[in-house]
Amino acid sequence: MHERFRYKNKKEIIEKAHLLGFELPFTDNISPLLLPVATAEFSVPNRLVVQPMEGYDSEADGSPSELTKRRYLRYAAGGSGMIWYEAVSISPDGRSNPNQLWINKKNVASYSALNNEVRREAEKAGINPLLVIQLTHSGRYSKPSGIPQPLTAVSNITLDKGSPYILSDDDLNRIQDQYVASAKLAAQSGFDAIDIKACHGYLVIELLAARARQNSIYGGEEPSDRFRFMLRTIDRIKSEVPGILITTRLNISDRYQGGFGVDSDSNPDFTEPLLLVKELKERGISLINLSMGSPYFNPYVTRPFDTPLPGQKLPEEHPLLGVIKMINGTALFQKSFPDLFFVGSAYSYLRQYAPNVGAAVINNGDVSFIGLGRSSFAYPSLPLDLMINGQADPSKVCITCSGCTRLIRNLRPGGCVIRDREIYGNELKKLIADGK
Repeated sequence: MHERFRYKNKKEIIEKAHLLGFELPFTDNISPLLLPVATAEFSVPNRLVVQPMEGYDSEADGSPSELTKRRYLRYAAGGSGMIWYEAVSISPDGRSNPNQLWINKKNVASYSALNNEVRREAEKAGINPLLVIQLTHSGRYSKPSGIPQPLTAVSNITLDKGSPYILSDDDLNRIQDQYVASAKLAAQSGFDAIDIKACHGYLVIELLAARARQNSIYGGEEPSDRFRFMLRTIDRIKSEVPGILITTRLNISDRYQGGFGVDSDSNPDFTEPLLLVKELKERGISLINLSMGSPYFNPYVTRPFDTPLPGQKLPEEHPLLGVIKMINGTALFQKSFPDLFFVGSAYSYLRQYAPNVGAAVINNGDVSFIGLGRSSFAYPSLPLDLMINGQADPSKVCITCSGCTRLIRNLRPGGCVIRDREIYGNELKKLIADGK
């Protein structure tokens, strides 16, 4: 079922979608992508979002390195209306790797300096982007020293390797304190918004699905119990960090057994995710970034690719199906909550046609913003090219070769090995020379 991207024109990609039994939205008019959004809470100059993509390149103390700064200044110069910073850990034991960003009292000034540089660089392009920090605890995927040290909310027979440490309610209360403390530092350093990360198998999304968690206020059969950690964290930040915009990157379906937003066969069931969004809306959350799946278990769900990682099997699902399922899933939420603003995912696979599809989805009222992750690694200047030329340059797009993921999985600095070859192509050569 898997196929490489070989579409030479819009007709071919639209026809392939029809053969798969779906309609791929498409328009030649990309102007919806360039429309601003202004609300009482936030203002965004266009509909293009740099999605959070970890670079695995922080300093040892969690502060941004020169390589980190380089990535974000490229995003800023490229003209995106929203820059959704990659996962920033709230604690040393919650880091996914030794070079994951981690905001703390000792390095908060470095985040302030980076944000100031990003705003100055974006101003040169005539853009004042919304800056979102993604706060996270890696949970079962914690690897602060480069060796797995999983801290889980609940056992999961699909995901467990060995016997991970199950966090107690007291542990979770301390972690909640760390979220609030990190949110205060984020506000101090000039971020416009705080994302409580709830996707891709990390701690908060795992708590949302923790039916098997026993004798705990943060788990069980009742959704209200499983939602409690996330909602309490949001309530505390709203109270203790007044004026900061709060958002979340939320998985609407994990698509694996025991996950959030799935039925007994691991197919999407949006009943509880819709209920959670209703709760978020009641708390004044107006901006939500949607995703699905897990990069550790089913990466093809929102990161459909041409080439898998070495040793990884090709998925049975056609790459276009993942894109369309994400578009349709997001549309359900946008239509269910038309007064909220949703960011859509999975567009990078579409290469030069991503702007055409994204503009059509916005025009249909099925999403508010178009998020680009791997594409932003490869082609950070896409928004400016759309403003100036009205179309994407095919010679600059992400080709979903999995090179950036290969680097990251091996704890190397992540970036585009094709379009940013001088740095990341050389990193891949070193990796191959090491036999990985």
